[in-house]
Amino acid sequence: MIDRFKTIAESYPEKLAIADASGQYSYRQLLERISQVAGYLAESGLNKGDRVAMVVTNSANYAAIFYGIWAAGGVTVALNTQAKARDILNWTGHSNAKWLFIDQGHGELSEIINKLDQGVELVGVGASKPAQSTQSHTPWTTITQTRRAMPEMALSPSDLASIIYTSGTTGSPKGVTLSHANLSANIESIQKYLQLSSEDSILNVLPFYYSYGNSVLHTHLAVGGSLILENNLVYPHRVVERIANEAVSGFSGVPSTFALLLGRVNLSDYDLSNLRYLTQAGGAMAPALTDKLLAALPKTEIFIMYGQTEASARLTYLPPAQICEKRGSIGIAIPDTRIEVRDKQGKVNPPGVTGEICASGENIMQGYWRDTEKSAQVLKDGWLYTGDLAHTDEDGYLYIDGRSSDMIKSGANRISPKEIEEVIQELDCVMEVAVVGVPDEMLGEIIKAFIVPKGDQQTDKKAIQRHCKQNLAIYKIPKSIEFISELPKTASGKIQKFQLQPEEKS
Repeated sequence: MIDRFKTIAESYPEKLAIADASGQYSYRQLLERISQVAGYLAESGLNKGDRVAMVVTNSANYAAIFYGIWAAGGVTVALNTQAKARDILNWTGHSNAKWLFIDQGHGELSEIINKLDQGVELVGVGASKPAQSTQSHTPWTTITQTRRAMPEMALSPSDLASIIYTSGTTGSPKGVTLSHANLSANIESIQKYLQLSSEDSILNVLPFYYSYGNSVLHTHLAVGGSLILENNLVYPHRVVERIANEAVSGFSGVPSTFALLLGRVNLSDYDLSNLRYLTQAGGAMAPALTDKLLAALPKTEIFIMYGQTEASARLTYLPPAQICEKRGSIGIAIPDTRIEVRDKQGKVNPPGVTGEICASGENIMQGYWRDTEKSAQVLKDGWLYTGDLAHTDEDGYLYIDGRSSDMIKSGANRISPKEIEEVIQELDCVMEVAVVGVPDEMLGEIIKAFIVPKGDQQTDKKAIQRHCKQNLAIYKIPKSIEFISELPKTASGKIQKFQLQPEEKS
């Protein structure tokens, strides 16, 4: 992956690579910063395969650190910037990371400094706040004010490149391990069907620490394209204004992104003639929302996509020419990937019959970090069993029928109910709790907690939400809380969550 970037940087040295809030960075400038990060890590004793965690917002610095880790022979562990200290410390420890790069302005920095294992070197990214001490960590200027040569590091396609944590469950994190070959294969497939080139540019609002945002970053840097970063969707008019003013050719989002833009902005008020394509992933998008996008942007190609972190990002896409005829479909397999819908015995289902989506290709992960049991459950004979249910039509186009896991998809976030349940269960007034996702037009799903109070103890919804706010990222806090006398269970005592969900989901 790093060799590919070096080749591109040498071919387009003065071309814009990334524009963020701090300025514009050419490929030459980005390569120089990558060399500084890689040189620092090499001088600090990084050995090939060492994990390096990072909690960094979307920026040119993010890209420099990510690729700098690779250039030094390390493995990237990019973590959710909205996570609380308990999660960040848990993931850092689970991956056995030896360095942690974190934004100086991160709200949890003080607690992380106090509790971080002493064997982990912490690097503060960006300018320090006034009166902020840097005695407990390495300041960013230590890296950026010293010119360093790029280390010589031989990497092979099978070498581990990244660990991406898909679940924040305290005690049992799930880290997807992706090799350089996995990422390269997926990048090449995405480039083929999107027809990306060095002429393309994208306004990016997706977090790079997610698989979807991760693929946007890599696909554009791999062809010499440009990324314009917009880290705030609070003002949707500004996002559309930048799409127009920057004359970008692409924009990627999750269903809630497009629902927000369509609901708050009159797209016809802006010149979007240069917008060649849109991509959508990160959860199923309602056909009605797709129809509205088509009506608002009739000259823009819209790619409906499906994937999993375990597949390096992408598994299927719906060709824009088929978006009306195959309404509601997630499309066909991306280039160089095989997709089958199988029954519980592993046999391929005929069209129209629901089964589990299974995938095979060079983009499929190596497994879950330090968890052979979970890896064996989803990787069988070279195939990834996704846990998602779907059927095909007579032409082989896929249609999602549901999810076999309990994972909640809210906006761009994939959320483990178990983690939220564990936090709520910490309260003395709670006897039992079950957390589910319920349908929401804007976010796809919102979090709802069903709580069985303990005895005669007083229970207060606001107190529960305060406790959640203290211990969970904001997107994990239940939007709805309902007190009930008992949870529905099987004879063996297993909670039947489907009985807690609305009929339209269950």
